[in-house]
Amino acid sequence: MFKRSPLRGIGRLVAVPLAVVLGTTLLAACGDDSSGKKADAEPAAASAAAGFPRTVKTAMGDVKIPAQPKRVVVLDTGELDDVTLLGIDPVGAVAPHFKTGGGFPTYLKGELSGTEDVGPLLEPNLEKIASLKPDLILSSKVRHEKVYDKLSAIAPTVFTETTGGVWKDNLKVHAEALGLEKEAAAKVTAYETQAKALGAAIKAKDGNAMPTASVVRFIAGPTRLYQTNSYSGVVLNDIGLKRPATQVSTDPTVTMKDVSPEQIDQADADLIFVTSADAEDKTQKKQVVSNPVWKDLPAVKNGKVFEVPDETWMSGIGVQAAGEMLKDVAKAAGVPLPAK
Repeated sequence: MFKRSPLRGIGRLVAVPLAVVLGTTLLAACGDDSSGKKADAEPAAASAAAGFPRTVKTAMGDVKIPAQPKRVVVLDTGELDDVTLLGIDPVGAVAPHFKTGGGFPTYLKGELSGTEDVGPLLEPNLEKIASLKPDLILSSKVRHEKVYDKLSAIAPTVFTETTGGVWKDNLKVHAEALGLEKEAAAKVTAYETQAKALGAAIKAKDGNAMPTASVVRFIAGPTRLYQTNSYSGVVLNDIGLKRPATQVSTDPTVTMKDVSPEQIDQADADLIFVTSADAEDKTQKKQVVSNPVWKDLPAVKNGKVFEVPDETWMSGIGVQAAGEMLKDVAKAAGVPLPAK
């Protein structure tokens, strides 16, 4: 702040016309300077054109977003897939907590330049997030409800209820917060069209019969079979693949099923897709694949078991990861991947 100096006598008389001249000059300069008020008005005009400020309905209540976000922090992998899908390079993100190799997803390589790791996922670094000066934070209630108040004190924070099978609905919320609803809708339509075309190609190859597909995940603990309402389940549904009765769920709270090595026959299907979330020695993979029950499965005998990346089939939870899944399914089924 500047302090005024008292003007006395002739100095005061000179100052008046001088001030008028300077004021006139500055006004003229402001009118001609494209990097002045005009430049400052451009972001505001862009935000207004995109419909900002706006209020978004979230799992934690209504959240007002004053201007179209530019500095975004994402605290889960689905949010990371969504924002990069829409052309946004987040200033901060967390890496998948099940990624054995560490770091951000490899399938998003080249889309994250300068993104800071603000993890771990279950305990994000609030101080680091604040230092990035975000104008939007994205996550879910199921992940970070306990720190919502602290996050919302840093920037407008938009939470969906949960993650997984509701990934398309979550994308709609994220897109609304970013002012990119049309772009998101177009991406989903393109993906669904490609998935449907892939299903048609598989069905035609198999004599107008759709094969069954099973999803097995090895983690530190019991082996899991993923259900029709899980993230990967939704993608397989979009393709049109049939699922074993043991992997059909209409309960939104039941998206996976734990099985012992002796119960692995519940994975029986024409195609079996297998992922590993942890190092093999931490899982039951050796016990499962060496078990006679596993060895007797037709898919095992016919060479129809396919190892696929956990970061896309489980952690990706977005359109881009789903696109990678389509490639894996096409390869497993022996058909070309249809163009988008």
